[in-house]
Order: sequence, then structure tokens, then C-alpha cells
Amino acid sequence: MDTTSRYSTVKRVLSKVPEITIYFWIIKILTTAMGEATSDFLVFHTNKYLAVIFGALAFLAALALQFRVKRYIAGVYWLLVVMVSIFGTMVADVVHIVLGVPYYLSTTVFACAVAVILMLWYRVEGTLSIHSIFTPRREMFYWSTVLATFALGTAAGDMTAATLHLGYLVSGIVFTILFIIPGVAYWLLGLNDIFAFWFAYIMTRPLGASFADWFDKPRSMNGLGYGTPIVSLILTLLILVFVMYVAISRVDVEPRSAAPVAAVETEQLEGEV
Repeated sequence: MDTTSRYSTVKRVLSKVPEITIYFWIIKILTTAMGEATSDFLVFHTNKYLAVIFGALAFLAALALQFRVKRYIAGVYWLLVVMVSIFGTMVADVVHIVLGVPYYLSTTVFACAVAVILMLWYRVEGTLSIHSIFTPRREMFYWSTVLATFALGTAAGDMTAATLHLGYLVSGIVFTILFIIPGVAYWLLGLNDIFAFWFAYIMTRPLGASFADWFDKPRSMNGLGYGTPIVSLILTLLILVFVMYVAISRVDVEPRSAAPVAAVETEQLEGEV
């Protein structure tokens, strides 16, 4: 195995994020939907101030746990994604409901925030590849981008459903199409893989949130009226099932055969970074 190949293998073994598989996208969309339903339940059915404080503390605790572990661990990683989804939704809702910022303005601001973070990430690290998340600094850039995309996706979804009056179902269909487009363009037209990933990643937020709202909102609001408690519970159970599957099967991590290489060369790799 040459130096370049060994370097690539070690990077993937050390990576703190999962490989991008169909299971990644399934769980990601489920977490966005679950975050929307859970955030709405906590904000509108409990004390909204305590809900936001609890969301912030839970997010920080999950973030600290993710940074503490040395490898990608499915349960730890997806716990943080869930907390980002819940807290990110709360942040976007507070900006609109409490501060009175219109959805089109908050969508623009969050889009600019995502762009700035990605530009800083590339300027500092020279790459935006999610296959190179194996240093604390890159991980910080990664999770900053994730949080910003959740806030952006929440604002964009609410804008299409409320400001543009498309409704939850139509919004969900629109964002599903937008989610599929970069994947098709990547496979058929050779679209840049990093751009395709982050564009699709952003679209998962309004996609999942729109369908969650369609299921839980009352019929008077063009929803199906199942309510946030039952929708949140069902989505949570589905997330647990899929996370348990990837944790046991390890379908979203590098093959174990690469581990001995990492054990021998970890110190050398970290010295090069």
C-alpha cells in the first residue's frame, strides 16, 4: 500500500462522521422531521423559555460528548444530529416568532451564514470534504455548518409553506425534488460531490419538516391532524431502529480490515495535519 493510499485509509478510519449511504439520508430526514415535531411540541405545549433553555443545554451536552469520543460512534453522532435538529428549529422559530423577523429575511441571513462558514472552512483547511473530519478544528467547522443548515432549512420550509402559501404537502414535494436533483446531477453530469452533498443536506431540513408539519398540524391548517406528540414519538422510534441497525451492522463505517493500519500510523498522520 503506497503512502497516499495509506493516508486515505487512515483518514477514513479516524473520521468522526459516517460514510454517506442510503441509511445516512434516511436517518437524516427522519431527524429533521422529528426535530420539527418535537420542537413544536416543547415550544407550544410547555413553557417556551424553559424549552429553549433545555434545548440549548441538551445540544451542548451532546456536542461535548461527540467531541469527547475518538471515533465515529453511531449513537453519539446521531444523538447530536437530533439535538441540532430540535435546537436549530427552536432558533429559527425564535427569530421569527419572538423577534418578528420575516421568513424571507431569516432565510437570506441563514443562507449567508452557511456560505460564510463554508468559505472560512475552505480557507482554513483547504477542503470541505466530509471524509476528512478527523481533527477538532474540522469537526467544529462541520458542526457549525450543520447547525446553520438546520436553521436555514427551517426558515426556508416555513417561508414556502406560510409566506408563499404553498402549504405543507406541496412544500414537502418541492423540497423532495430539490433534494433529488443534486444526486442525479452528480451521477449523470459529474456535479462536484461536495456541492452536491451540502445542497442535498440543506434540502433534507425543509423536506422532513414540511412532511412532519403536514402530519401533525390540524386539518384547519391543511394538515392531517395527528398532533405533535404522536408524530414525534413515531419518528423517534424509527430513528432508534435505524441507528441501532447501522450501529450493529456497521454499514456506514470503513471496513474493520483498515483498523490495523490506523493503529500503526495514527501518530504519524496527526503529526502531518
